[in-house]
Amino acid sequence: MLRGTAVCWAVLTYYKVEDIVSRHMNRFSLIVPLCAAAFAAPAMAQAPSGAIFTTVADGSEVNANIYASKDLVYLDGGPGPGAPQGAAGLDDGTYVFQVTEPSGKTLLSTDVAMCRRFTVLNGIINGLVTAGCTSPHLTGVDIDHNAVTVQLMPYNDTPNPGGEYKAWVVQVDDFLQGCAALGVANGLAVVDCGRGNGNFHGFVPRHTKTDNYKVGPTNNLEIDTEFLDDATGQALDGRGLTWTDTLGSTNNKYSYQLPSGHHYGHVEAVEAGTHGITVSDQTGCKVVKFFCYNPGPGSFCSKDVNGAGTIDVTIKQNDPVWTKHLTVYCNTAP
Repeated sequence: MLRGTAVCWAVLTYYKVEDIVSRHMNRFSLIVPLCAAAFAAPAMAQAPSGAIFTTVADGSEVNANIYASKDLVYLDGGPGPGAPQGAAGLDDGTYVFQVTEPSGKTLLSTDVAMCRRFTVLNGIINGLVTAGCTSPHLTGVDIDHNAVTVQLMPYNDTPNPGGEYKAWVVQVDDFLQGCAALGVANGLAVVDCGRGNGNFHGFVPRHTKTDNYKVGPTNNLEIDTEFLDDATGQALDGRGLTWTDTLGSTNNKYSYQLPSGHHYGHVEAVEAGTHGITVSDQTGCKVVKFFCYNPGPGSFCSKDVNGAGTIDVTIKQNDPVWTKHLTVYCNTAP
């Protein structure tokens, strides 16, 4: 039987807040004292700030997040490609990562979770936690922030026919709570904590950052968001968006000039399902209009937004439209 934080985690995951208020108040009133005590030490879990992204050992640009082989894929964390100076990096602390196929059902990482930890200082990855690990992950140094990059190997081949993978990152405390909810007392000591409703091997999507990538000569499905000055039509770099994947995990992306010459906030190797792209008012962009370009019959986007907001983008299996284009018009006046 689960106890303490494990019970609280399981209950709070099962009962959404609005359900608790409207339908489960009697049961919730019994849980409150237990949860207050159980969560007294750690803060309530939430998604970390900043971004993660896959890259090569030196942190340089990887076109469309497609890699020739699995060993070339490294994890980087911080403000992310194209981020403006001073953009938020990851929250300082210790994190765990994993690799799965896009749905998150199958864990592909093969080493115990304690050997998949890294630390963040001043918003960037600054090292691995290698205690107890005989074969720690390889590392590199990125060319932008002098941050440590972490090789994702070892992990198994994806069963996804498109060669697609998903990298996940979560803070250690949140991971341990996620594993406890699955009945695993110390998730760091095992390879896989298992899977439950809304809990993928100890990684609860709303508390994680994810990034997708592909390995092999495959086509790439992507969502590209262009930011334009409403007065001049000029492309704007360094403007941010939040991508919410099909599982509810989030990551931050920024517009910048890609190797192709286009200026996009680029979400790569997206899986089939519905993804949310959220654009908020920010420095250098008071959102005037946010819309989706739909070529051909049928719509793959939710309604246009007059101002800041979210557009849902639907990706189909074997989608013939490889790139989904979104456009944001910004008022750049101070």
